[in-house]
Amino acid sequence: MSLESLVFLIGGLILLTCGAEFLVRGASRLAAITGISPLVIGLTVVAYGTSSPEMAVSVESAFSGQVDIALGNVIGSNILNVLLILGVCALILPLRVAQQLIWLDVPVMIGASVMVMVMALDGKITRIDGLILFAGAILYTIFAIKQGRQEKAGVEQEYAAEYETKSSSWPTQLIFIITGLGMLIIGARWLVDGAVQIAEFWGVSELIIGLTIIAAGTSLPEVATSVVASLRGERDIAVGNVVGSNILNILVVLGLCSSVSPEGISVAPAALTFDIPVMIAVALACAPIFFTGHLIARWEGFIFLLYYCAYSGYLVLNAQGHDNLPAFSAVMVEFVLPLTLITLVVVYVRHATTSSSTFDSGEHCS
Repeated sequence: MSLESLVFLIGGLILLTCGAEFLVRGASRLAAITGISPLVIGLTVVAYGTSSPEMAVSVESAFSGQVDIALGNVIGSNILNVLLILGVCALILPLRVAQQLIWLDVPVMIGASVMVMVMALDGKITRIDGLILFAGAILYTIFAIKQGRQEKAGVEQEYAAEYETKSSSWPTQLIFIITGLGMLIIGARWLVDGAVQIAEFWGVSELIIGLTIIAAGTSLPEVATSVVASLRGERDIAVGNVVGSNILNILVVLGLCSSVSPEGISVAPAALTFDIPVMIAVALACAPIFFTGHLIARWEGFIFLLYYCAYSGYLVLNAQGHDNLPAFSAVMVEFVLPLTLITLVVVYVRHATTSSSTFDSGEHCS
């Protein structure tokens, strides 16, 4: 592996991270100057801004013909966002969420993930598929803005504390935005070039590189935003950023890539049979957690982290063609996954029973 490929890879990651920070800072402050509420800024401007590295890298990959990197980046980022970021945030502080959008966004995230699977069954996400996804992003954004105006006062205060900025000149914010966009474009090109060289050197597929190195690198803005918000006790922002980013990764990033790519996005058999189903499973794992009191407990966060380590381990073993891969897969499929499913079902049933008992008691008392 050449020094040049490492320089491109590391330099690209730095430029992407800094570019996203500049873009989010400039865009959020410019939105505040124009009188947009901090809640709407957080739900739209910041959500799109933290997904900008995925967008830059995937679009660059699509134009360069590395469609496996574009697809792997989206799938890998969505898996990482839930398992790693929410896992870490829940360990820092159990995530009890008051934001109304969460229980609406989770079904949207699940639905978008399933839609990708359906579209990919023929081995390709076509331009028409991409336009459908992108249209969904427009509808989702409009819905988020309308629904955001009905949020509770406590949620609005969290977003105001984070995104309400002091008055500043709009030319300065435009410079931040333009600088951030420039860094994203250059960083995406460097990262893709470096990743392709590394894939060629190690003899692994571009899909694996997209699912691991690039997915982790482009998710850095989400990591920073959610972890810092969790440390500050802004749990709605921490969770909302992850779920919103996953939705935008599919609808905007994948939709845009499929639309601009002349032949759409080809879906590798490995992605169709393993990685996309894992993305759907990860999205489904959020459903019982968010619907049981809007709480992600520390033990659930720990399980998320274990699964991310297991998923990463599988990718490494698979890339190396390791002899232990069949045994590893058997343990995951025949023991770990069923045990987790049973645990989540028990938690959900217990919560439903408790809620029903509480309702009956209240009705009896009245």
